[in-house]
Amino acid sequence: MIDIQRIKFGYKDNSPKVFEDFSLRLEQNNVYGLLGENGTGKSTLLYLLMGLLRPCEGQITVDGTNVSCRKRQTLQQMYIVPEEFDLPAMRFTEYVETYRPFYPAFSDDVLHRCVEEFKLPQDVKLNTLSMGNKKKALMSFALATNVHYLFMDEPTNGLDLPSKKQFRKVIATTMTEERTLIIATHQLHDVEALLDHVLILQGSKLLLNASVADLCEQYTFDVRSNDALTDDVLYSERTPQGNATLSFRQPDDEETPLNLELLFNAAHKISLTANSPD
Repeated sequence: MIDIQRIKFGYKDNSPKVFEDFSLRLEQNNVYGLLGENGTGKSTLLYLLMGLLRPCEGQITVDGTNVSCRKRQTLQQMYIVPEEFDLPAMRFTEYVETYRPFYPAFSDDVLHRCVEEFKLPQDVKLNTLSMGNKKKALMSFALATNVHYLFMDEPTNGLDLPSKKQFRKVIATTMTEERTLIIATHQLHDVEALLDHVLILQGSKLLLNASVADLCEQYTFDVRSNDALTDDVLYSERTPQGNATLSFRQPDDEETPLNLELLFNAAHKISLTANSPD
């Protein structure tokens, strides 16, 4: 479990704080979508969770250990795939052999499945790959580490449409009951089918902290004509297909798939009540 306890963090003493008195609890065996507008602190939060940044006040614990201590046993159960990164001038097989010893649960089977699904070449130097293939290589290694806490920052940026489908498949097939995955992204449609839980940041607060199951139990996401925009509609926006709407789900209504973009936009306009406790 990750427990964020009333943290305060800013990059400069005299600048506005990214987080102030911010608390959050993240349970294992969930795929979290971490959403927010530019500058709301999504990437910063991931680096704080890894212990790469340290809060000015408060603390973050992972399974009871303060991540700021950077203990080996904790780091062996955490991995981050940043949005932008460089890879060394070595072959992928060399990279794996160099870094795998740090992760005691590393799985050759998971690595092989990811590489096969991504159709990755293993006999070329990593620094010669396109950014999309570099991301596939690093995500393959990250999933193969079998860490309990995996963080990904904009993982589908730079991936073409077939690669985004491959990404969803490798995530779905390699998740385990011991793993917690946090995906920070603006590419909402790329991840909405993967998520168990939605977190929406705005400033130093959470606009929404709710499970997908609770959201789909409480709300209906559908498309209506202008004539069907009745009083039960909480939020709507025009689309080429009609009015995308969010409304309270009635007892006889069938469950509808989550529309993450509509939910995100609605959360910035109205108060949504499917919040889980921090």
